[in-house]
Amino acid sequence: MAIFITDECINCGACEPECPNNAIYEGGVEWRVADGTSVTGNYTLETGKDVDASDENEPVEEDFYYIVPDKCTECVGFHEEPQCAAVCPVDCCLPDPDREETEEVLLARKAALHL
Repeated sequence: MAIFITDECINCGACEPECPNNAIYEGGVEWRVADGTSVTGNYTLETGKDVDASDENEPVEEDFYYIVPDKCTECVGFHEEPQCAAVCPVDCCLPDPDREETEEVLLARKAALHL
């Protein structure tokens, strides 16, 4: 499952530089598939929507840091545990119960983001 950041986030930013997929953004900031990945050109989001990897997408959250589910791999293939959760001082980086994903799905996402 992807990780999400709860509204208990204190906006410290400790998580953002730890993400190997650059899936974490400050609240209100637009995100791009290309940020921190090797993706160029067209990319299909999990919703089936096709986007250009360099296009800006609407923020997932306005008020606190957020994780883009389409870019989160729970650090599978990089680290033993999600690095955002490991460094969060208030334990607000949690598994998203609405996005249960297998290790195979997470590894496939990693492969798609880092060609």
